[in-house]
Amino acid sequence: MDFIPVNEPLLNGNEKKYLCECIDTGWISSEGPFVKEFENKMSATVNRKYGIAVSNGTAALEVAAQALGIQKGDEVIMPAFTIISCAMAVTKLGAVPVLVDSSLDTWNMNVDEIEAKITSRTKAIMIVHIYGLPVDAEPILALAEKYNLKIIEDAAEMHGQTYKGKCCGSFGDISTFSFYPNKHITTGEGGMIVTDDEELAERCRMLRNLCFRKDFRYMHDEISDNYRFTNLQAAVGLAQLERLEEFVERKRTMGSYYTEKLRKIEGVTLPVEKTEYAENIYWVYGLLLKEDMQADNREVQKLLAEEGIGSRTFFWCIHEQPVYRNMGLFLDETYPNAEYLARKGFYIPSGLALTTEQMDEVVRKLTKVMELLNRRK
Repeated sequence: MDFIPVNEPLLNGNEKKYLCECIDTGWISSEGPFVKEFENKMSATVNRKYGIAVSNGTAALEVAAQALGIQKGDEVIMPAFTIISCAMAVTKLGAVPVLVDSSLDTWNMNVDEIEAKITSRTKAIMIVHIYGLPVDAEPILALAEKYNLKIIEDAAEMHGQTYKGKCCGSFGDISTFSFYPNKHITTGEGGMIVTDDEELAERCRMLRNLCFRKDFRYMHDEISDNYRFTNLQAAVGLAQLERLEEFVERKRTMGSYYTEKLRKIEGVTLPVEKTEYAENIYWVYGLLLKEDMQADNREVQKLLAEEGIGSRTFFWCIHEQPVYRNMGLFLDETYPNAEYLARKGFYIPSGLALTTEQMDEVVRKLTKVMELLNRRK
């Protein structure tokens, strides 16, 4: 069998039809009609009033943070275990990420640690849902109301997920999505900001487009960037969105299949199937090496690659990123659970195009690798 990549998207719906329409009509730029249609349908899917499509998920976070008025000296509370984009959106504005540790069961931020991190400089809390299960959002929303804080919800990996029956992407002041190829909905590259605040939505539209003034297009009062989203991307996104329910069900079926096949494997902890507030959608199928395993995730990744299986390590902790250490941030901070996840977590092929035959091959090769590593203990 050929090498099995960690992700392969499923593009056998109306993607080609809609792309051909873009080409036939000449609408390929950010001015094309598919952009507004995708914004409207994506925002409606998560019960938000407004959608603002941007060039990628990182851009969505950066525009959201700037639109909320986060500025130099402000503090934004977020998990230590997340992708660096979350911290970059804050540090680019001169603000400071304030980190909390994660829970080893759901891999999400430990909600119980948040209130102790709130100071007079705290401007916002960033909720980041990780890998398939959402953050326990209600206590965080209560804290935001108590202390008059803004909420940025990073729902990049949560297409189609719900929390207590409410759509992820519908919490707080502003939410963001990513449409990278490994997401449930992909546009190749791309992102979306959603909100219920009309003024905030309008500000996001301005910030994604170089801050052109309405009264004088080439006059600028603020510095922003070009984060525009093309009609071609929106065409693919619409075709993907049409199948969101199917994709979520497919991912859950795949997750259950892996869990059944890997239940007896030694040396790893499998992902939580559900909590009291959500059922896992398995954006990726993650595994965590147990504490007594001498190997780390990079060694597992190397051994799996030798067997023709793609995999990827978990995110590296924000407080251990060299770029932030060099800036003098987080020098005396430690977050044991986040560090454990970063060193021991990895995920196996989980893309929507994955076949049962490929999954069986992944299980067979992973079992072989883990048997080897267990003999080294």
